[in-house]
Amino acid sequence: MARILVIGGGTGGTATALALHKAGFAVEVHEAHPDSAEDLGAFLTLASNGMRALAQIDAGEAVSALGFPLRTLRVLDATGTEVGGGPMGEADDPLLRFRCLRRGDLNSAIQKEASRRGITVRHGARLASVEEGPRGVTARFTDGSQATGDLLVGADGLHSTVRQTIAPGVRPVHAAQRVFYGYTRQARPPAEEGQFTMVRGSTAAFGYAVSPGGETYWFARVTDDPLTAEELARGGWREPLVSRLRADSGPAADIVAATGDDVLATNASEIPPGAPWRTARTVLVGDAAHAASPATGQGASMALEDAVVLAKSLRDSPDTGSGLALYEALRRPRVEHNTVASGNLSRGGRGTTVPRPREEDLPRLLDWDTKVCA
Repeated sequence: MARILVIGGGTGGTATALALHKAGFAVEVHEAHPDSAEDLGAFLTLASNGMRALAQIDAGEAVSALGFPLRTLRVLDATGTEVGGGPMGEADDPLLRFRCLRRGDLNSAIQKEASRRGITVRHGARLASVEEGPRGVTARFTDGSQATGDLLVGADGLHSTVRQTIAPGVRPVHAAQRVFYGYTRQARPPAEEGQFTMVRGSTAAFGYAVSPGGETYWFARVTDDPLTAEELARGGWREPLVSRLRADSGPAADIVAATGDDVLATNASEIPPGAPWRTARTVLVGDAAHAASPATGQGASMALEDAVVLAKSLRDSPDTGSGLALYEALRRPRVEHNTVASGNLSRGGRGTTVPRPREEDLPRLLDWDTKVCA
């Protein structure tokens, strides 16, 4: 039985471990953070494709117990006038509905599921280097420990250490926007149950959803230069953001004004398409391979798709090399389309285009009992 090391215990890494374990591999996860609560304050939405991937590795019910479902989308213009909308994803299937939840809760839930299945999840293990050899691959950690396996999966995010061993020259680039997140119980914007509202403002793209308990989850994407590390550490984003949003008469400014001081900020970043993903014994998944700006809201869902397709590709191939090549062939067109499309949205519609893969092929590709093929 091949032994596989997964570097990174976030959503994509732990889901990959669950999928590999289901496929019959011995797998262990090494996570740099000391606990499961990384990014506890940020929220995300899992789209129907992400929920479908979770169902294929028997983790859908654990995640469906978190957060709340989203069934419909409403689009407002800068004046607050409704200009569009419709159902979100596969809203008729309760297990495949979009889901809004906190990132830290998601990480904790799937890590608990991994532990329940006997998968080792080691916290506080920060990767220092990777060394490949003809008989295996060794991960060396900053605390002096090491682990050796037959294959290493880099699921260590946007600033991946594993990626630097595969493609030392590849770095994330700014995708034209700053992104802000927050929560409040003090604002009660109009919204139907299970509805996500997008506001096409004159100074920001703004989105919000109201939980059944009355908490409003919101984000704002603002076109601007990247925030420096010092600016990110300093904080104090609420008042400047409210001032910017007051240019419009929609609900955005009042929602942010009702939020406490714990507004989170980050830079929209992406990995340029075409970057290498693998060597003989090392492969990337999720943001480490194909980070995209958050404009399409597909980052976590794409990582969950990666988990299923990688495990199936290794399961159904005669050797590791063939499995990794099959995984890349199946995944690259879809994720790079998302990267380009999301980047174009962040840049106001400017940029190149790439062919869109057939969505109708995805259910069969993710179906656990269906053999994958090139």
